[in-house]
Amino acid sequence: MLNQQDLQQIAALGITEEQINHQLEQAKNGFPFLKLEGPAAIGKGIVAPTAEEAVAYIKTWEDYKKEGHKIVKFVPASGAASRMFKNMFAFLSAEYDVPTTDFEKQFFDNIKKFAFREALCDKCHKNNGKKIKELVEAGEYKAVVANLLNAEGLNYGQLPKGLLQFHEYEDEVRTPMEEHLVEAALYASSNGEANIHFTVSHDHLELFEKMVEEKKAKYEQKYGIKYNISFSEQKPSTDTIATNPDGTPFRNEDGSLLFRPGGHGALIQNLNELDSDVTFVKNIDNVVPDRLKADTVTWKQVIAGVLVTLQKKAFEYMKVLESGSYNHDKLVEIVRFLQRDLCCRKDDIKELEDAELVIYLKKKLNRPMRVCGVVKNVGEPGGGPFLTYNQDGTVSLQILESSQIDTNNEEYVKMFTNGTHFNPVDLVCATKDYKGNKFNLPDYVDASTGFISSKSKNGKELKALELPGLWNGAMSNWNTVFVEVPLSTFNPVKTVNDLLRDQHQGK
Repeated sequence: MLNQQDLQQIAALGITEEQINHQLEQAKNGFPFLKLEGPAAIGKGIVAPTAEEAVAYIKTWEDYKKEGHKIVKFVPASGAASRMFKNMFAFLSAEYDVPTTDFEKQFFDNIKKFAFREALCDKCHKNNGKKIKELVEAGEYKAVVANLLNAEGLNYGQLPKGLLQFHEYEDEVRTPMEEHLVEAALYASSNGEANIHFTVSHDHLELFEKMVEEKKAKYEQKYGIKYNISFSEQKPSTDTIATNPDGTPFRNEDGSLLFRPGGHGALIQNLNELDSDVTFVKNIDNVVPDRLKADTVTWKQVIAGVLVTLQKKAFEYMKVLESGSYNHDKLVEIVRFLQRDLCCRKDDIKELEDAELVIYLKKKLNRPMRVCGVVKNVGEPGGGPFLTYNQDGTVSLQILESSQIDTNNEEYVKMFTNGTHFNPVDLVCATKDYKGNKFNLPDYVDASTGFISSKSKNGKELKALELPGLWNGAMSNWNTVFVEVPLSTFNPVKTVNDLLRDQHQGK
């Protein structure tokens, strides 16, 4: 099936023939659905700290930061903004010339409220000799949109989301990238420094570096800290082979194999290369202006406090197990911690002899840990927190996407539909063991939790293989804890009109 030219192409990407054969097998057979115990809920896998507990967790986090640990803010920022402007691209190519859909009308009725309006007005004046208001009055609506999306204008149709003007202040306009710099200063800095790592696409790297160069000093001065900002790109070795519907390799017109990015699950490799004691993970578009940042800062500190509290306990127990100085009662205490605090259960645990129990406890305690903020479900698309069965027979907490659930199983569909909470991608991770050594994160990926989606190229259908998602299967074998955080901490921007919501209006 693979010829010599294919093997050279594969090798150039850093992928082995064995990996390709495995991917072809997965594309052909699909991925197994997960076995669910039920949705996580308050008191059943989701912790809802009281006001007093939240204060204590924040103090724990503040104390931890003073101990000289390295903290990093990890921001996946490779997404282009093209999907954000899908409706406006449709308007540009529509047969009509005036706003017709509700979306188009909302955009033009509120155009003064967008943070990018001044920059857009300048482009309109430069390219068309008229400002936005004049173009609208003349019925030249498409000229306004062309100046927003196309290369001769602001080029927002091709830029990464992280570099668009999102929020307006009295004296400045900020991009999501800048809002993340501010956030880092407020909850993820220690020793007078803030470390931020952005994953970006190769095409956008230079633009990000340029903006960092322009803006960094201003925020360093404002917050009295030094920023260490780094970037990485999704590795070509994490690309996956595209197949035809029958499972054979999809080929480009020149006969070469078609590879596609493996989805955000590929970023586990980028995360693995960071040297960090604690890492915050948050999407690029989930930011708010300063006037609304208080809840975000508070709850980031709370979940970080929960993480370091649990990690400290796990480390203490690992040292006890390693030392050999324990009795049966101590093992029972450790089992209780694993089951109650880390929500990892094994039905037949009582049947294990002490020696077997120690091996089991070491395996479960000595692995990466994450605390995930979850918000009350308000019907947003995406995954949710569940208790699921693992391949070794244990039950643990996972974030699931709908594609991982058997839609023919009515009980499972009901569980997913009726889930009380939603995953806003609000993670804080600990990736070193009790001796301070880094875990090798790819060792903790559940490779059987990938996705297959239908795509097309040049009018031909294809199957695209996505790696286990970063916060789904890529972290499947981590210790996971869910904490309820307020909905006010979740403000993504999926379409340009989301910027009109009060949460994104500045000043």
